[in-house]
Amino acid sequence: MLIGEVARRSGVSARMLRHYESLGLVRPTGRTGSGYREYSGEDIRRIFHIESLRSLGLSLRDVRRALDDPGFAPAELVDDLIRQTRDRIAAETELLTRLRRIGAAEPAGWEDVLQVVALLQGLGSSSAAARQRAALSAVEEVPVPVEALVEAVLSESDPNVAGALRWALAQSGEDGLALLAEGLGSRAAEVRKRAVQSIAEFPNGAATALLQDALTHPDIVVRRYAALALGARGVADAVPTLLDMIVEERNDADAADALSTLASDPALADQIATGLVDCLAHDTMGAPARRWLTQALADIPGTLASRALADLSQDEDRAVALTATYILKLRNARE
Repeated sequence: MLIGEVARRSGVSARMLRHYESLGLVRPTGRTGSGYREYSGEDIRRIFHIESLRSLGLSLRDVRRALDDPGFAPAELVDDLIRQTRDRIAAETELLTRLRRIGAAEPAGWEDVLQVVALLQGLGSSSAAARQRAALSAVEEVPVPVEALVEAVLSESDPNVAGALRWALAQSGEDGLALLAEGLGSRAAEVRKRAVQSIAEFPNGAATALLQDALTHPDIVVRRYAALALGARGVADAVPTLLDMIVEERNDADAADALSTLASDPALADQIATGLVDCLAHDTMGAPARRWLTQALADIPGTLASRALADLSQDEDRAVALTATYILKLRNARE
């Protein structure tokens, strides 16, 4: 079979067949009287073998080794090809994600495209300062797609950069809330914590609803951050969790501040005072927690809190008694 027909039947161009011949991969069995290359059936089978191996990503050098070296073991080479393919897929996936994000920014011209690319590169920088600048620029310049901001905030470990990213995300509208809600379901505890902290930056009702749902989250850290945010928003559902935080001495000062904010509502003041008193009545309560609970009563208005402080001024724990006495003096002076 002459080279032209081999090319037609195999799909390998005559030029490539000559290249294979120059490399010693396949040589035509003979020549016609006119000097044309003539390929046998075995030559054609070898051509198909070459193309099959090339389709797996093998180089021509490795194809030759595979066909001609009896001791050639394919396992190691296949493992290398798997690794290279995974790396290539990861790189292509990253490129596709970047292109989608640029498209989501709806750039008006190439200048906008370049700005978005620069911001995306900044968010992925190894420099915390560069990431922080990119987060702040995401609001002032061409908007960065929300998906990119959420990905950045959920992976950011530097507290200053994380704060800038949370602020930028909150400025971008409500679109990021659904993605952050997904972050609450992450297997990684740090991602869940970053997600609830970011949701807390959103002032709208949708964020409040997510935070209320988070009060029943399996992760206690998520529940605590949600309670602190809800306390600042005046949501009464946060009270039980805030009381537990004081008892367990976890962010107790912040929890006491949140309870104080909630107690500005007269309808909640007695409920909070009752909760604090009930906690103090537990025999298993540690001394530091009892002192924190006593201090928390200082900012709770109403007669119920005052009566509780009067009782605590006679407490067996001298530190608790002195704290309650001092708070009572301050309350009486204000009144």
